[in-house]
Amino acid sequence: MGPLKTFAALPWAGLLVALLLAGCGKGAPSGGAGGGPGQMPAPEVGVFTVVAAPVSMTLELVGRTAPYRIAEVRPQVGGIIKSREYQEGGQITAGEVLYRIDPARYQAAQDSAEAALVRARATMARARMKAERYANLVKNKAVSQEDFDDAEAALKEAAASVQVAEAALTAARIELEYTRIASPIDGRIGRSTVTQGALVTANQEMALATVQQLDPIHVDLTQSAAQQLRLRRDLEDGRLQRAEGGQPRVTLVLEDGSTYPHEGRLEFAEVSVDPGMGTVTLRATFPNPEHILLPGMFVRAQVEEGTRQDAILVPQPGIQRDRQGKAVALVLNGDGVVEQRQVETDRALGDRWLINAGLAPGDRLIVDGLQKARPGDQAKAVDWVPAGR
Repeated sequence: MGPLKTFAALPWAGLLVALLLAGCGKGAPSGGAGGGPGQMPAPEVGVFTVVAAPVSMTLELVGRTAPYRIAEVRPQVGGIIKSREYQEGGQITAGEVLYRIDPARYQAAQDSAEAALVRARATMARARMKAERYANLVKNKAVSQEDFDDAEAALKEAAASVQVAEAALTAARIELEYTRIASPIDGRIGRSTVTQGALVTANQEMALATVQQLDPIHVDLTQSAAQQLRLRRDLEDGRLQRAEGGQPRVTLVLEDGSTYPHEGRLEFAEVSVDPGMGTVTLRATFPNPEHILLPGMFVRAQVEEGTRQDAILVPQPGIQRDRQGKAVALVLNGDGVVEQRQVETDRALGDRWLINAGLAPGDRLIVDGLQKARPGDQAKAVDWVPAGR
């Protein structure tokens, strides 16, 4: 009987255990603290409150420096270089003598022209006296009218000869002056391509030296035609505002990453587009008193476009890309629900995106905890603090 009683009691013991477990299950919550049955607590996300503020807009362009003025020095008369009067690489002034050509031949030509002028003037003086004497004699019928006319013609011929001699003397003096080869501009001169004793010819193809004015100095920048059209459209629409009549300011970043200490001004833009590159050349002018900038240097320029009065800048981590590559953002609405917005970005300014559309002042952009936020879910907002602060 004992074994049979034990076997019969087993079903009742199992039923009792099941009831006890069921009672314990009713007393324990199935969710987290504060949540309903089957719910998890709302995740915390770092939000950035969108604001609109004036922002000075700049555009980065690349370019190269070019001399303000450049002069290639060439001889205007031929001869032997007698001396070089300057130090290579030095600073020179306009009118300073750079080379001297042997002047002996040109001095002789000037002396000959002076003598020819003296002779022509003497001939004219004799012809004038004869013409005056014949003028008195023809009145008294002492000479014929024909003789008087010949005397008048001889005087005019002598006067013309004087003018020819004077012109020849002027030309001789100019050629003699050209034996002193002077700089046409202020600037810094480069190396000499000839030495003392070299034979040069008038207007030869090879320049003797090159003088470049480096203060101020030009910077030629390239801008895409699309960028120029966008800038013009933004100015016309009033999205960008620029001081009336003011030329945009330009700052430079040098090849070593340092900032050039002087600010420049944009002077003009080319009136045509390069058909091969689709770019427009802009020219800016910079003061260069220390001669830091040299012709041919590569630079990056920050060109002032204007001021956007209601610019919206948001942290870059808050803008993502969907599968189609479109910019999207997650926003926490007033009910604490996550919403997805499609946004239009303009450009990056530092660590921020400039937003054209999709966000408005007062929106709470989710920047931190994006992996925990899903559109339509509840989330708890905390102020976003940038890294390193």
